[in-house]
Amino acid sequence: MTTGLHPGGPPQDPRHAGNEQLPRQERVGPVAPHVENRTRSSVITARAAATFEPVGRAVATARSFVRDTLQGWGFADIVDDAVVLTSELVTNAVVHAGTAADVLCLRSDDGVRIEVADRYPEREVPLQSAAVNMGHPDREGGRGLQLCAALAGRWGVEYTPTHKQVWFQLDLPERPVGTRAAGPTLPADLLPLADARVRVAVVQIDRGGSITAWNEDAEELFGYAAEQVTGKPLTDLAAWPHTPGTGTGVAEALQLSRWEGSYGIRGADGRVTPVYASHLRVRDTAGDPSTVCLLVRDHERAVLQTPLRGPAPDASTGQDGQTTDPFEVFIGSPAPDDLDGLLQRTVERARDMLDGDAAFLLLATDDETELEVRASTGLPSARQRFARVPVEAGPGRYGSARMPAVHDDLTAVPGAVPLLSGTGMRSVVTVPLKVEGRLTGSLGVAAEAATRYSNEEALRLQFAADRIALAVESARLGELERLRRGSLSFLVEASDLLAGTLDRDQTLALMAQMTIPTLATWCAVYTIADQASEPYLSYVLHEDEERIDGVKALLSKIAPPEPIPTPGARIWTAPGEAAHQAALRTSMRSLGLGDAPALSSGIGTTLATASAVGGETVVLPLVARNRVIGMLTLGKPTDEHFRQEILELAEDLSRRAALALDNARLYSERTAISQSLQRSLLPPELPHVDGVEVEVIYRAAGEGNEVGGDFYDLFPIRDGAYGFAIGDVCGTGPEAAAVTGLARHALRLLAREGFGGPAVLERLNSAILDEGARSRFLTLLYGELWPQEDGSALLKVVCAGHPLPLRLRPDGSVEPAAEPQPLLGVMEDLDLYEQTVTLDPGDVLLCVTDGVTERREGTRMLGDDGLADVLTTCTGLTAGAVAARIMRAVERFASDAPSDDMAILAMRVPGLPKD
Repeated sequence: MTTGLHPGGPPQDPRHAGNEQLPRQERVGPVAPHVENRTRSSVITARAAATFEPVGRAVATARSFVRDTLQGWGFADIVDDAVVLTSELVTNAVVHAGTAADVLCLRSDDGVRIEVADRYPEREVPLQSAAVNMGHPDREGGRGLQLCAALAGRWGVEYTPTHKQVWFQLDLPERPVGTRAAGPTLPADLLPLADARVRVAVVQIDRGGSITAWNEDAEELFGYAAEQVTGKPLTDLAAWPHTPGTGTGVAEALQLSRWEGSYGIRGADGRVTPVYASHLRVRDTAGDPSTVCLLVRDHERAVLQTPLRGPAPDASTGQDGQTTDPFEVFIGSPAPDDLDGLLQRTVERARDMLDGDAAFLLLATDDETELEVRASTGLPSARQRFARVPVEAGPGRYGSARMPAVHDDLTAVPGAVPLLSGTGMRSVVTVPLKVEGRLTGSLGVAAEAATRYSNEEALRLQFAADRIALAVESARLGELERLRRGSLSFLVEASDLLAGTLDRDQTLALMAQMTIPTLATWCAVYTIADQASEPYLSYVLHEDEERIDGVKALLSKIAPPEPIPTPGARIWTAPGEAAHQAALRTSMRSLGLGDAPALSSGIGTTLATASAVGGETVVLPLVARNRVIGMLTLGKPTDEHFRQEILELAEDLSRRAALALDNARLYSERTAISQSLQRSLLPPELPHVDGVEVEVIYRAAGEGNEVGGDFYDLFPIRDGAYGFAIGDVCGTGPEAAAVTGLARHALRLLAREGFGGPAVLERLNSAILDEGARSRFLTLLYGELWPQEDGSALLKVVCAGHPLPLRLRPDGSVEPAAEPQPLLGVMEDLDLYEQTVTLDPGDVLLCVTDGVTERREGTRMLGDDGLADVLTTCTGLTAGAVAARIMRAVERFASDAPSDDMAILAMRVPGLPKD
């Protein structure tokens, strides 16, 4: 291709065009002499010429040449017609005539004249007359002249001995003087919708992204006073696009010199207001940059939106004649690298392409039965993000998202497009997104006026959908892969946390904390004690702690969800309805219309709670061991929906949480039973013994103070006599506890029947042996205590295989107070005897189990000698102080927790009080 361009001045022969004006272009080839000598009524102000060889890419290159030339001259209004006509005429020359084509563009004050010449003058063109049939427009050739007659203001054909030339002239549309761009006069019902008072929020952002200015309209639109937001980053309030959690795009947009687009602002009430924004980057006199943001409600975007320029460049070639990617042509470059950004730009471009009032893009679920809203513009926020509609919305072709559809007037077919019900949209065109014949989504553009779209717009939109379908599917699969990896990591961490506790209340707290804010904005857990019990609201959590009490109060006033064991999430509408009613009653009271007086202090809380709970709410059953033990309730704020992947992740979490909660319940029941049994094996309280101080310390080994094998007892036998015992059953756990219970109750029964110490232990030995395989040997120190009138105490003790009791005298000496005898539960015939010990005033008798003497730290053991050494330091202490010092010494002897049960029984004779 050879080209030449001559801006301004009288026409010049292209053959004399110098290369110095366009150094990248070659000299122009020969042009027919008559082209230069023809007189014209208007002054030629610029020209461009090019020659195209008869090759396959010549037609596309010619289209690009004409488009670039006219757009460079500022004639975007006639570019489409000029490109279409040039394409047809160059096709006739290059394809049908088989010669090179010369194209000349001439600019004048009132229009553009384009001349296309070929080198085949013998190929005649029939003269147009009433009797000549130009042929059908769908046949291969002959459309060029028909299009010239239909689109051009003037056209004609000229011959020379070497050339045949077809020319056409396109007149420029009249534009009002002094305007950059103008639209036609429209009927009132076709004008853009706006509120009675259009508010334009003016927000200024400094170089760090923080708000420095916030006008009154911004306060009215979003509910924040200027002092509340000044100094805060705009990204704290912005949702991108219209959705919280993806606000990084706003920060990037603030750094551009100029930017227009849609996002959301989260207001003081927690709701997201979709806005259309126009950003302009400026700098002050000191050179400090900032960004001025003009914001209007999204449905009022016409107030700020810049009129569109000409159509996008040709899909097949760029300005340099090189082949370009059709996807990049539609989406723009660079293309967004994330799915949300790609989808949002797609709906923006689709709406602009068809001059619509709204656009939406839905992605199909894996089973292709439902479509999920993933991006939209111009629609209420309630229809934004993750709302679901069926693929087959009705019978017939136009009720299926699998085929293109054009609806002239939705009021005539209510429900034909469920997503648009109640939005004011009347005409809509929808096309499917398909990859390898499989439905992956649906793209739609809607308008508030009827009969706005026809099959031609459907074909244009389908062409755009075909361009982006593969890219959308690829981005969607990438997002799903990231979600699945994140879900797997989330479930692994959740399983570890849930397995790390067996406390019911902590399990409930963990369950709620893992869902907020990863899966939902608020969460409530209902538990069911048994089949006959009603669900009970056990735990409530909101990502904003100030909302927890309000949400809990609201849920406590409505009936809990029905405990249905069917797996999967189901919609629960009761919270949203209750929230709506509560907000309505509060508003009426604030206006003095209700029965109750207005309570202004509670209005904000009630409305905020209603906004927090008024969105979509789902219930998942907590099923463990084929029984519903509760429900996990997840909620979103007003106008937000759950996406399918989140619900699937929540279902996986609910199964793990249900099993953890049931395990915690079983463990709690087991612990309660164990503790109850432990308490039954030990005396409820120690009796008061006149003239003797008694103190007992008991520590059972194992978490939760499980039942141990050590026991003690002190009980009255008869008037003035008391029995005491301290023993240790071999082993721990329920088997040892069984022998413990047998021993304690047998001792009391036999002692009160009048048997002496040896007789009591011999009968107890027989009872233990009668247990057979369940029997266990037992070490036992049993004694009887008689306080004396002189202040001393008389003891008769039998030490059956137990650590010997130690006697501490006031002078600090320590000595055993009994002799060792055979333990119980081993031999049938025992020859036991009792020993008499007198405790004088100031004496202490210390009885312990082997958990005290066998306390170990590595190879060291406390032992009998170590215990005696500690006891020598207890001179002059009360019985309670002696027992406490012994226990403290035992605990400090080793750093590890005790591995054996321990019991300490200390008795001290203080003596008679002095007169």
